[in-house]
Amino acid sequence: MNSLFDFIVEPVGQRYSNNVKVGDKSLIINTKIESFKSVNNIAKVIAVPKAFKTPIKKGDLIMIHHNVFRRFYDMKGREKNSKSYFKDNMYFVQLDQVYLYKPKNKWLALGDRCFLAPIKDFNEVDTGLEQRLIGIVKYGNSSLEALGINEEDLVGFKPFGEFEFIVDGKRLYCMKSNDIVIKYERQGNETEHNPRWAQSS
Repeated sequence: MNSLFDFIVEPVGQRYSNNVKVGDKSLIINTKIESFKSVNNIAKVIAVPKAFKTPIKKGDLIMIHHNVFRRFYDMKGREKNSKSYFKDNMYFVQLDQVYLYKPKNKWLALGDRCFLAPIKDFNEVDTGLEQRLIGIVKYGNSSLEALGINEEDLVGFKPFGEFEFIVDGKRLYCMKSNDIVIKYERQGNETEHNPRWAQSS
């Protein structure tokens, strides 16, 4: 079974991540299907596209767009699957809906995607918990490396281009390579900001 242009995947676990562990307790954090933040976005690849080659192989884990597994209500109030639904808990995923892939034990960015960790804001005047538009590269790519920007580098990025993901218990921002606008020299006091709720996911 293969698709011509799309990956065929199945969710790893449930379609929604509605619970978090706090100590030995399990808390329900979501009861609505509309909440995109609670949609599971980790999938296992069942089949790869036949029309083009990627480094992704059958059996790899991939991190995908939250709308793939998401359910919604139509105009008559009926609960529906997304347009990506295929059959028997399998879904079609387009190449531009894939952000990370894990062939063995490490996530790798796909194409021109990259992931940054926000850093804490120690400015006593500012009420924000993290510095705006600055982060540490956690998952880079070859186009950034060609510019001398590697993982663990401190960079600045454009506003409104970042999307929040939880990757192995860390809240990271996903964006494209051209959203990175500057590389800073690290001072040694930069601390990643990772909220406690992300660590429980």
